[in-house]
Amino acid sequence: MAPPTPLRRRPGAVPAVALVALAVLTALAALAFGRPDPGGLRDEGPHPAVTPSASARPLWPGLATAPPPATTASGSATQAPPQPVPDLAVPGHDLTAVDVRTLLAKDPAVGGEERHALDSCAECAVRAPEFRDLTGDGLPELIAAVTTPGPVVLHVYTLAGGRVLPILRVQVQQEFSAATIGSDLWLYEPTTVTTRTTSHYQWDGVRLALVEKRVDGIGLLQPTDPGTDPPAATGAGGSTERVPVPKHPSTGPQPVPGAGAVAPSARPVRPTPQPSVPAVLPEAKR
Repeated sequence: MAPPTPLRRRPGAVPAVALVALAVLTALAALAFGRPDPGGLRDEGPHPAVTPSASARPLWPGLATAPPPATTASGSATQAPPQPVPDLAVPGHDLTAVDVRTLLAKDPAVGGEERHALDSCAECAVRAPEFRDLTGDGLPELIAAVTTPGPVVLHVYTLAGGRVLPILRVQVQQEFSAATIGSDLWLYEPTTVTTRTTSHYQWDGVRLALVEKRVDGIGLLQPTDPGTDPPAATGAGGSTERVPVPKHPSTGPQPVPGAGAVAPSARPVRPTPQPSVPAVLPEAKR
């Protein structure tokens, strides 16, 4: 029997063992170089350009601006300290025992229109004084209001060392309203039909200083159905005020209770004009 013929390797053929070893080396190279190290940099492709945030661009920057008012250590604008009302005796060091007309007559800060109201003025009035603690010392301050043919002038006085000190004088509209919250004074004035101005005053150790002044919307709205209730107007602080709405047209504004605003008068609804229709239709053409 003849011996078996040995297998001959074709030229260019690669042994299977070499192929396996090559595949293993390729996989190891991929593991070693294909994965980025933790915390390393990776190419995520192109990113969009970064847009800078919008910033304020002043108009007419070359114009000079008004400097802020100079302030004292207490934070109020620099003013001369209030001076006592001269030649005024306080019975028993009790501010509630002072006659308000005598106090206003002796106060040098009272203007000409107010003095005319103190004398004889049919359109003027001096309201009875109110007493509230506005300085936080447990003693009441005197709040006076003088109605002139123009504005109403509000005065606040305190007692210090047996002398009466004026700590506030401010003009307000005749339709104003006022209130105290704790030791703070709040004034409300109608600005427009739908807004009012709120001024907040607080004791700063020397006088009642203006802390905040803002315009609040009271949101007057006309109801869609005349038979429904009038809408509610929401003021500052979340309070709700009922606004009366006239059922028929009126010739003048209607007052709004509590808010000091003026409700617009209702206007009659004008009928929409309809296109005219000819009495005789033209004959159709044949």
